[in-house]
Amino acid sequence: MEIKTVSRLSALAHPQRLALFRLLMRRFPDRVPAGELAQALDLKSSTLSAYLATLVHSGLLTQERAGTSLLYAINMTGVQQTFEHLFLDCCRGRPELCPPLAFPSNSGTKPMPDTKYSVLFICTGNSARSILAESVLRHEAGDLFEAYSAGTKPYSELNPFAVEVLKSKGHDTSPLRAKNVSEFQTPDAPQFDFVFTVCDRAANEDCPAWPGQPISAHWGMPDPVKVKGTEAEKSLAFQQAYGELRRRISAFAALPITSLDRVSLQRAVDGIANAESEVLA
Repeated sequence: MEIKTVSRLSALAHPQRLALFRLLMRRFPDRVPAGELAQALDLKSSTLSAYLATLVHSGLLTQERAGTSLLYAINMTGVQQTFEHLFLDCCRGRPELCPPLAFPSNSGTKPMPDTKYSVLFICTGNSARSILAESVLRHEAGDLFEAYSAGTKPYSELNPFAVEVLKSKGHDTSPLRAKNVSEFQTPDAPQFDFVFTVCDRAANEDCPAWPGQPISAHWGMPDPVKVKGTEAEKSLAFQQAYGELRRRISAFAALPITSLDRVSLQRAVDGIANAESEVLA
């Protein structure tokens, strides 16, 4: 284990390899095409290939071929082993010397508190998917959750197709507006219990850590704004986005949050986007 840990730390001891690792951590459990990684980090294909090979060889990433594409994802087992070795073996598990384990054992820590939870949905433009998610959660479980949304580069106005879909489903759209994530990074901003990214571009961006260590997950899905065609075809794309977000949010709202420890809850929200039936096993 000593040799593996040294190899993994060495692999991360390079700014761009570390940036690549952090991006894939934000996208976990997604398997991301190499081309998308190159574009997100502005890397040449040859340079990216070398960085990926180093991270795969160290056991921090997995590689899988799908047709002509190579897909990469975090090898969470390898990451867990590395942190456990550093904190348990090197520090002998002494809390006064080491921070809390980043990846506790499956026994987890104490369950989430019994309260009303604050949830933030993040996208790039905050004009469609994150707005739909905010409205759906407020409508589906407003007694248990406070729902918010924001964009990393928000548009000046909401997408009219998104607004029309929400109105047709009986949602109140009057409180909705496009917002920048910076509005929620001030001292008097809500402290979030959950933060979800719903578009790949937002998840690919390296944003500051949220106070209070909220549980986070990436629920990436196709952007209905990019659909070309007739008005009916565009409207259908937004209807489909609404339906998929409603499915995920209904599954999230149904989780027994008060009885789950943090580790189990994190595993649950990670699996919702992929409809993993075994997520709470």
